[in-house]
Amino acid sequence: MRYLVDAAKMKAIDEYTSNMIGVPSLVLMEKAAMAIVEVMQTKITRNDRILAVCGTGNNGGDGIAAIRMLKELGYNADVLIIGDEKRASEQTKQQLFIARNMDVKVYNNVKVSEYTIIIDAIFGIGLSKPVVGAFEQAIEAINVCDNTVFSVDIPSGIHADNGKVMNIAVKADYTITFGVNKIGLVLYPGCEYAGETIVANIGFPVKAIEYVKPSVFYYGKEDLSHLPLRKNYSNKGTFGKVLIIAGSRNMSGACYLSAKAACRAGAGLVKVLTVEDNRSIIQSLLPEAILSTYDPINLKNKLEVDRIIRELQWATSIVIGPGIGISAAADHLLDIVLNHATVPIVIDADAISMLAGKTQYIAKDNEKECYCDIDLPENVVVTPHLKEMSRMLDCEVLNVQENLLTVAMNAVKGKQYVLALKDARTVVTDGVHCYVNLSGNNGMATAGAGDVLTGIIAAMLAQGMERFEATALSVYVHGLAGDKAAEIKSVYSLIASDIIEALPLVLHE
Repeated sequence: MRYLVDAAKMKAIDEYTSNMIGVPSLVLMEKAAMAIVEVMQTKITRNDRILAVCGTGNNGGDGIAAIRMLKELGYNADVLIIGDEKRASEQTKQQLFIARNMDVKVYNNVKVSEYTIIIDAIFGIGLSKPVVGAFEQAIEAINVCDNTVFSVDIPSGIHADNGKVMNIAVKADYTITFGVNKIGLVLYPGCEYAGETIVANIGFPVKAIEYVKPSVFYYGKEDLSHLPLRKNYSNKGTFGKVLIIAGSRNMSGACYLSAKAACRAGAGLVKVLTVEDNRSIIQSLLPEAILSTYDPINLKNKLEVDRIIRELQWATSIVIGPGIGISAAADHLLDIVLNHATVPIVIDADAISMLAGKTQYIAKDNEKECYCDIDLPENVVVTPHLKEMSRMLDCEVLNVQENLLTVAMNAVKGKQYVLALKDARTVVTDGVHCYVNLSGNNGMATAGAGDVLTGIIAAMLAQGMERFEATALSVYVHGLAGDKAAEIKSVYSLIASDIIEALPLVLHE
């Protein structure tokens, strides 16, 4: 698990390190500069001309210190200051003093195009207003040149909390960020401006990070160790029973994909509960699954309801929604599940659309903040994409898209259910913790990929994982499988079943 922080939390880590632990901020600045130089030395040559374009805050001080160190190593390296030196931070004034004493050339006006390497140190993570004036012109000059750009901590012009472009932003080839990765570097569009992000350890103590208690995180491959334990002394019942309530007439694909993904993700038994029309298709395509059917016309019949309740009692985890359609019968089926299932339930696709009709909306003080009150039991995981989330919240899709973390956290605040808000950066939250997924690729923007994810989540839940961790880890595994599939098929040719077939390659690691 690796933390992500916003500007406020990173500032708190910095201040705790300096004020409470006693590490001078100038020492941290020196170590930041050393980290920049260490990364750059693997990417540049002695023939390069290097220019640090620096603002007057501490970000600029990092850039000035890095140029001084590069010059000491024999590189051709200069500084360009944007802004009023008299208003510079004390640490940046100190770095300018040292640099000039070591014969570093410091300019107030120079052509960026004359240099092959740019260090972008104009703004750090504290930027909160649009970039204008001389700063805008400097960023424009960097972006139009054909040079390699290294951004310090974050590309100048990107908001550290949400990845938004504050009018204009530097398009970096590399970003060297310090201590803890930033939310704005992983969310879109910020991640597209950051290039390759390197998280450098510059000496922030673990104690300082623990004091701040970051609640947002992402996974790396080492976190596959959290997958459910596979006992040697076991049988198919040991690894759980998944009930997939999915499909409708002429809509068998979604339940097939979800069920097969659950099989591939380790569930011991998978049962598909669908309409009779899908019997032959599911039994032919997935003989490993048990099949049971229901009659949509008789769903208010007590005998039929009792039989469905017995199916719910059989399961260790339940999926409802993929391909069931939106109808009075499907809505009644959803009510039966919500009122009678005691095991974890994954609500997806059409079932989410029907949830929107059960939503009570809370007044919004700000159009950018979405709140809702959905009467859901605590055993539920909901997996909407952006459009489905906008229906649940009765707000615009763009509102959800541009405020991904805030919207997700607000929607679950004070509730008991888990939310997986699906996007290019899927967010999973229980209202307290927040996981941001970095695995996956654009080839996964294909029909059925969400059904595959639903099956994986259900399999992890059936094997005994806690809902939040099961959902977050499933999203990560789903993305890794998509990445493996793209390596084999390409992002152009990838289809949902390719993700399922790649699951063994990921889970084998």
